[in-house]
Amino acid sequence: MAGLTPPSAEPDAEEAGRPPSWGRVISWGLWDWGASGFHAVITTFVFSVYVADMVAPKGGARSGAQWVSLSMTLAGFVIAITAPVIGQRADRAGRRMRNLGIFTALTVLDMVLMVLVKADPAYLLLGLVLLGAGNVFSEFAGVSYHSMLKLVSTPRTVGRVSGIGWSLGYFGGIVLLAVSYFVFIKPKVPFFGVSADPGLPYRMVALLCAAWFAVFAIPMFVAVRDPARGVRTPAVSVTESYRILGRDLRRLWRSERTAVWFLGASALYRDGLAAIFTFGAILATSVYGLSPSDVLVFGIAANVVAALGAVTAGIVEDRVGPKAIIMTSLIALVSTAVVLLFVHGAGMFWIFGLILCLWVGPAQSSSRTYLTRLAPHGREQELFGLYTTTGRAVSFLAPALFGVFAAMGGDRVGIVGIALVLLAGLVALLFVRRPQAHGAARLEAGAGADSDLVMEQSAPGWR
Repeated sequence: MAGLTPPSAEPDAEEAGRPPSWGRVISWGLWDWGASGFHAVITTFVFSVYVADMVAPKGGARSGAQWVSLSMTLAGFVIAITAPVIGQRADRAGRRMRNLGIFTALTVLDMVLMVLVKADPAYLLLGLVLLGAGNVFSEFAGVSYHSMLKLVSTPRTVGRVSGIGWSLGYFGGIVLLAVSYFVFIKPKVPFFGVSADPGLPYRMVALLCAAWFAVFAIPMFVAVRDPARGVRTPAVSVTESYRILGRDLRRLWRSERTAVWFLGASALYRDGLAAIFTFGAILATSVYGLSPSDVLVFGIAANVVAALGAVTAGIVEDRVGPKAIIMTSLIALVSTAVVLLFVHGAGMFWIFGLILCLWVGPAQSSSRTYLTRLAPHGREQELFGLYTTTGRAVSFLAPALFGVFAAMGGDRVGIVGIALVLLAGLVALLFVRRPQAHGAARLEAGAGADSDLVMEQSAPGWR
C-alpha cells in the first residue's frame, strides 16, 4: 500500500521467493493447536459455563451469563483501543516473535490461575477477571500469530497454509474437549480423584489447557523467526504510536480503500460467526432439547466438521481466491440459519447445526488469507490489529439483535438476528473491490516471475 509509511525492513522469506518449509508450516500451525485450549475449552464450552453456572450467585441482580458477558465486554473494549497500536509498535521494532512469546506466556499463566476459582460466589470476581484478562492476552497473541502467515507461506500456498492452521486449531479443540469430557466431566468418579469438590474437575481442565498451550507453542518459537531488519526504526512513545496510527489510517483510506472496505465487511460477518458459537449451546438446550453433556459432544463433532471445511476450502481457495470462498460460506450460513428456524428436535439440530459449522471454518480461514494478501510488507501486524479492532467494534451487534428477536418470539426467533448480521456482511463484501495494481505486484514479488499468477492477479475481478 503505497500510502502507508514505508517500513525499514528486508523482505521476509515469502517475498524473497523462497519456497515454504512444511516443517515451519506445521510448527506455526501447532501454536493454533495449543491455543485451542483457551478458545474452544475455556471460553466456549467449559470454563465460562462453569463460572456462569457454579461460581456466580443464584437469584442475584444479574445472572451468571450476564456477569460473564460483562467481563467479555470490558475485555473487548481494552482490545479494541490497544490492539492496533501494540501491533504497530511490534512492527516498527521487528519484534513479532517477542510479542507472541510474551502474550502466549501470559495466556498460559492466566489459565493456571483459573485453578484458584472455586465453586463459590466469593470467587466470582477472580473468575471474571481471569476470563477477561485471558481474552485480552490471547487476542494480542493472535495479532502477532496471524500476521506471521506470510513468513510461512507463498502467494500460491497462502490459502492452503491458512486452512492448515485453522484445521489444527479445530482438531486441537476436538482432542481437548474429548479429554475434558471423558476424563474430568462425564465420569462420576473422575481420574486423579478430583471428585470431592464439585468445581475441581473444571479447574483441572483449565490446568490441562495451560499445559497443552505451553507445550504445543514451543515448536513455533524454535522453527520461526522474525525476518532480518536492515535498519531499526527508532522506538516511539505510546502517544506517538497513536498519532502514527491515525496518519496511516488516513493514508490507507486515500490509497487503498479495498482494505478499509474489507475490514468493515469482515467485522460484520465475523460478529455473526462469533454469535454462532456464543449462542449455539444456548439454542441447543433451550430450543432443540440437547442435554448439557450432549452439547459438549456436539462441540467435538462441530470442531471436526469445521476443521475439515477449513482445510478443504483452503485447497480450493488457492484456485478460486479467498473472496469466492467467503461469499459461498456466508450464503450457505444464512441459508442454513433460515432452515434452523423451522426444524425441530435434537436430530434436526445435529444435522443442520453441523452443516452450519462446516462453513464457519472456511469463512474464518479465508478472511485471514484475504487480509494477508492485502497487507503491505512490514505492516502486517498493525493491519491484523485493525482487523481485531474492527471485529471488536461491532461485537455488540449480533448479541443485541439476537436479544431483540428472542424477546419478540423466543430463543428460536433470535436466529433471525444472527442471520441478518451475516447477510449484512455478505452484502458489504460485494462492494469490496480487488486489490490495486501495487498489491498484485507485491504478491508477484513473492512468487517470482510467474506469468500465470500475474495474469490471474491482473485480470478484472481478481479475488
